[in-house]
Amino acid sequence: MSCTRTRILVPVAIVGLTLLSYFVFPGHTWLQADTQIYVPILERLWDPSVLANDPVAQRPHVAFTVYDEVTLGLRRLTGLELHAILTAQQLLFRALGIFGVYLIGTALGLSLRGAILMAAIYSLGATVVGPAVLTLEYEPVPRGFAGPLVLLALGLAGHGMDLGAGIAATLAFLYHPPTAAAFWAVYFVLALWPSPPPVMTRRIAGLLPLALGAALLFLLSRWQPGITESQMLFDRLDAELEKLQRWRAPYNWISLWEPAWIRQHVFLWLVSLAAFWRLRRAGAFRSREPESWPVIDLEFFLLGLPLAGLLSIPLSYWLLDVMKWAVIAQLQPARNLMYLMAISAVLATAAAVKAGEQKRWWESLLWLLAVYAIPAHMRLLQFSETAFNTPLARQRAAIVLLLAAFSALALNIRNRIAAAALTAIAALAPFFVIPKLGKVENYPHLHHEELDELAAWAREHTAASAVFLFPDAGRELFPGIFRAKALRPVYVDWKGGGQVNFLRGFAREWQRRWQQTMEGGFRVSRLPVYEATGADYLVLRRPRRLPGRTPVFENARYVVYALRPQPSETPRPPGATAPKPERQGA
Repeated sequence: MSCTRTRILVPVAIVGLTLLSYFVFPGHTWLQADTQIYVPILERLWDPSVLANDPVAQRPHVAFTVYDEVTLGLRRLTGLELHAILTAQQLLFRALGIFGVYLIGTALGLSLRGAILMAAIYSLGATVVGPAVLTLEYEPVPRGFAGPLVLLALGLAGHGMDLGAGIAATLAFLYHPPTAAAFWAVYFVLALWPSPPPVMTRRIAGLLPLALGAALLFLLSRWQPGITESQMLFDRLDAELEKLQRWRAPYNWISLWEPAWIRQHVFLWLVSLAAFWRLRRAGAFRSREPESWPVIDLEFFLLGLPLAGLLSIPLSYWLLDVMKWAVIAQLQPARNLMYLMAISAVLATAAAVKAGEQKRWWESLLWLLAVYAIPAHMRLLQFSETAFNTPLARQRAAIVLLLAAFSALALNIRNRIAAAALTAIAALAPFFVIPKLGKVENYPHLHHEELDELAAWAREHTAASAVFLFPDAGRELFPGIFRAKALRPVYVDWKGGGQVNFLRGFAREWQRRWQQTMEGGFRVSRLPVYEATGADYLVLRRPRRLPGRTPVFENARYVVYALRPQPSETPRPPGATAPKPERQGA
């Protein structure tokens, strides 16, 4: 294919895969996961008069990331809302990650269609069981920006562009240091590895952006506004806090993981090793001539990052489960398993492409079975009895087999035009087949009109300091959506409790509030307890009501009662400033 056609096709493919991964599968969400935490924090940093009585927004934990500085800076520059600004960043970084995987493919010597197929398979995403992390985050959060940037850095390093790789990985570090840590650990080993002087110079150049980035991050952390409580860094967890974290955030504790999850991670690591060996046999890493050193660099990462992911399991177990170091619950090293999963899929796809070049259809099929099981039917890789025990599980297994068989056919067919057409179908079909026929739903749909009505009413007709209590919400996530949309404090909610990993004072306060109002469920007889919290409004889901009381707002889903007389307040236009409200006992 001509150079001009390649220059056109590759950007079109990257943009197309980005949009498919965002709008079709695996998709995207807003205010359904960690953005329920980040958006209130950003809104309060933007306007200190809002959410002044909300424990989540009062205690920002964004000092060691440029996520807030970049997002709020873009808000000042463009005048756009947070949703638009964060979505734009999410799309940009997702596209860069997909492009990075494409670059990895070309560095391994894959054909254009093979590299695009590899990028398409990465774009299907995956859920990493155990640490509760995604290879492609559905929400625009710091980790979701940093992960794709690391893959971009790998692709650039594979082409000898160490300075570009260093810039990409430094930007990942600035957005989310824990996500970039494994890359830099491998890079430091690589920089110390004996090599010719020109290669050593190139590798050292890749370290320069990190030095500047680390200095910048330190300075920004010193100037971070809104800090009311320092994060736990050098503390050890006491028995009470450990018990709370194990209950609220069990994904951090290796001792609570199911054995099948660990079996899966070990199996995928073995797959990555086998695929790596297969690629070496096929000459993907070439000889150790001077021009091959960039691909040798890529070897380090393709071996080192999956190994770092696997070793993060015993490391996290020792440091958190045994030693009780509080900082480990924040760094969450086991989330490096995302690299094990992503790179095992990348290597297995590359091995399937190389097998296709040799017309070994059956071998391509075997590699691709593991590749498609990752987004479509993870239990196949856990060697669990639940892999085939329901009609849906068997249907998903059949879909994995069919997708692998069709893609293997596309890679092995001899006719050039037919091969290109079938490869395009193989790249696009999983985005539709896996969610439709496999009935894979990556997330619930939590937003609804009645919740928007409730948030709009609260924002327009209640004081900015008014605190809302949702005593029948339990572990559901809609109170966090309300907080972010209404910009009104929530007394306590389940999602907000995720901050118990970061802040000791918050953990104690959240536990007290949860036990006070949420444990045991809602009961009318506990109304004096709800009133004693100092909350201003109590929100119930219909058909529940408070007998003998008149609601101040209700719609088809929610009923709101004032727990005490409220002063009238004239709503202020969006963006207008107001004096900081006084605390009202929350």
